[in-house]
Amino acid sequence: MTFSIEEIQRSSIKDYGAFYLFQSIAQSIGLLRALERALPNYWQEVFNLACYLISSGDPFLYCEDWINSTECLPVGSMSSQRISELLAAISPDSREAFYQEWCQCRSEQEYLALDITSVSSYSNLIEDVEWGYNRDKEALPQINLCMLMGEKSGLPIYQTAYSGSLKDVSTLKTTLSKMNALSKGKPTLIVMDKGFFSTKNVNAMLNDAAKLRFVISVPFTSGFAKKQVESERKDIDSLQNTMVLGEDSVRGVTKLRAWNKDHKIYTHVYYNAMKAMKLRENLYAHVALLKERAEAHPAAHLQEEEYSKYLLIRNSEKSPLGYTVSIKEEAIRQELETGGWMILITNDVTNAKEALRIYREKDVVEKGFLRLKNSLDLGRLRVHKDGIMQNKLFIGFISLILAAHIHKVMLEKNLYKKMTMKKLLITLSKLRIQVVNGTRILFPLTKNQSTIYKAFNVKEPV
Repeated sequence: MTFSIEEIQRSSIKDYGAFYLFQSIAQSIGLLRALERALPNYWQEVFNLACYLISSGDPFLYCEDWINSTECLPVGSMSSQRISELLAAISPDSREAFYQEWCQCRSEQEYLALDITSVSSYSNLIEDVEWGYNRDKEALPQINLCMLMGEKSGLPIYQTAYSGSLKDVSTLKTTLSKMNALSKGKPTLIVMDKGFFSTKNVNAMLNDAAKLRFVISVPFTSGFAKKQVESERKDIDSLQNTMVLGEDSVRGVTKLRAWNKDHKIYTHVYYNAMKAMKLRENLYAHVALLKERAEAHPAAHLQEEEYSKYLLIRNSEKSPLGYTVSIKEEAIRQELETGGWMILITNDVTNAKEALRIYREKDVVEKGFLRLKNSLDLGRLRVHKDGIMQNKLFIGFISLILAAHIHKVMLEKNLYKKMTMKKLLITLSKLRIQVVNGTRILFPLTKNQSTIYKAFNVKEPV
């Protein structure tokens, strides 16, 4: 087939490769079917927006440019005004219908319930935005998100937002009741980071009539955690206690410890020698540089917090500069005391390696949320109504499903040794389609593009 010069000049060239991967994944895992059944009037727009978030990481404001330059689902214009109307139009019933459909697509036998992160907001009109503990140390009100994950697939199944000022078991139990109904009573293991830890919370979970199953990290502000480290410090660093997870090796031991007079709890103690050494070397180098600078200009650093944390700067008539500088050895010792150590407690998982594997799965989802907050423009909820906030998070959730699947395949096929996820998407986006007089012409695939599609078991586009 041949075309005239005028036809070629009037033709359009659009990116296609990355969107083709997203669409193929969504089709294979049942995501498109769930969206179409739950949101028959909006599913194409929602899916395009989710793909846009992964592809660009820019605010919704710029989505129209991406739509115009990408071969995606035919939705017409996606102006800022239209996106605002979409965010206002999706009902809570439609979101819940999607979660129901999506859960039915998955064949999970067990779930992980992850209490993960906070998302900050400038709005005072969103009901659940309250001042509370902010994991990012930001002086902003926030909401918290809890997510249900498939234990085997690693895919997000359900998410719900709740008040940023609440982080106790009563709130968690309300969230779990919703998840339990959705998963039809399949076993759920709650996995929580140290921000949720308190003696009160652990006692409440141990005493709960529903016999909640949990794994939680214990911070070193807790005397219980420090006591476990001291009890294992002399003996943990041995070949017998070594376990290998991926390319990482750690020492780990498990003891059944008394928690209170009524309960015992599995206590998993871990020591990462490489992490401890790296922490020590970095701290030593940091303090050495601080000391050099303080000795050169002691008066300039006298009131600086970072210097006073590690150094003692004193007046001295004998010193040429009028000051002496010494290292606070006890402060260094205390900071390194728990370096490389981690404590997990659980009423369910008896094996240290399995407990650590489960907890690390949570880390994968944490990174997914970081993508939502940092790259996917959800770090600040730039919306001022509760429904719009929920729908923006909902679209982010669809993005996270796709990103989680891509991450899982990249791990399984060792693609991370060759490229990052961003590099993978950039490589695919260079596969383009030219439309000349209504005829679609696909550019030739490169070797790298073909390798990526093969890794994902996706048929090459034609």
